[in-house]
Amino acid sequence: MTRNIRTRRPRPAVLRLAAGVLGGAALAVAVPLMAGAHVGVSPDELAAGDHGVLTFSFSHGCENSPTTALRITMPEGLASVSPTMDSDWNIQVERGDDGLVSVVTYTAVAPVPTELRGAVSMGVGLDENTPDTLAFPVVQECVEGSTEWTQLAENGEDPHSLDAPAPVVSVTAAGADGHGEHAESGTAAEAATPATVSDPLGVALGAGGLLAGFAALVVAILAYRRRA
Repeated sequence: MTRNIRTRRPRPAVLRLAAGVLGGAALAVAVPLMAGAHVGVSPDELAAGDHGVLTFSFSHGCENSPTTALRITMPEGLASVSPTMDSDWNIQVERGDDGLVSVVTYTAVAPVPTELRGAVSMGVGLDENTPDTLAFPVVQECVEGSTEWTQLAENGEDPHSLDAPAPVVSVTAAGADGHGEHAESGTAAEAATPATVSDPLGVALGAGGLLAGFAALVVAILAYRRRA
């Protein structure tokens, strides 16, 4: 006698749970990369008529390719620009017809690996007529490809919703003594920050996604065994 052997097919609920596991795992990997992949500026606020040191930092390259250069375009409204000498970077300065610095290109002596944080800095001077917002479009060049961090938020638009936002510095009114209170404190905070600090939000969200994925996997296994 020949017996018909039936094979059990995975139930739709199990398949949906398995898909949730894969989605959670993908989220765990993708979220930290998205949260940390940008070019930021610190401090992000200066006072009109003040001087300060701006530090442009980045992590991750273009599609995980090591970074080779940062080309930063200066906005209108800066009275002076003085790039900071750094043995890790070669610096090229371009000037406009008015003699002011228009573009600063920092070329890495050695490509910056994607798992490390890179940073360049420059001193800037503002005058009383500096606009309320200073945007610094940045082109991040890599061993393979490049990324243009040049997008600006429209009125009412959340800057965090942009795919490739340009670093932006807000300009506040000058204090009673004609100087702001943010430049020195912001520079000191940047100097005290370790060069390899990761984005805490990205790490937290990534860990949450990973835990969610494992939880879904356990539920899927238990549900399958009970129905088997």
